[in-house]
Amino acid sequence: MPKIVDHELQKEKVAEAAWRVIRKNGMEQASVRNIAEEAGLSVGSMRHYFSSQSELYMYSMKLVSERVNLRIKNIAFTGELLTDIPVLVQQILPLNEETIPEMEVWFAFVAKSMSDTSLAALRKQVDDDMRQMFVMIIQALTDQNLALPDLDYDIEIERFYALIDGLAIHAVLRPEVLTKEKIESAVNRHLQSICRP
Repeated sequence: MPKIVDHELQKEKVAEAAWRVIRKNGMEQASVRNIAEEAGLSVGSMRHYFSSQSELYMYSMKLVSERVNLRIKNIAFTGELLTDIPVLVQQILPLNEETIPEMEVWFAFVAKSMSDTSLAALRKQVDDDMRQMFVMIIQALTDQNLALPDLDYDIEIERFYALIDGLAIHAVLRPEVLTKEKIESAVNRHLQSICRP
């Protein structure tokens, strides 16, 4: 009887192998050959799942976004915004064994998307989706009368997004300096700064 292969699962395994190669050796070493070797496949088998390197990169990049979204979807929110917002933004910060690799490869893909136009549209879409999360956060704080009355809505969306983005970058670059505790403290302090006492 022929072996049944779950193609989607196999594609995820290849994408995860790409993540490992990128984390260990950098984006410049993430060739089809090196990723195939890491995944335990032949280059020919890789071509069965991805017709080009750009297609593999795009799938691998999209997988990061899908996993973040799945985590967010599965959060059991309390209904208390000041408790729930830090939990929500933690899903996109490199704080644990699941999110650290995601952020490391995400930033590698972001850098690659500056020269690879096939990745640029996906980066912009994910960026727009991420920004929308901060639109919803500031809107919710305003709707529930928790935000400061003179809050500049548009500026605060960009400021909160920039803070989280900056924390993520610095946590990836210097995890020994920007610890989990410091990140959580910075998020909570920022949230307090835009809310009524």
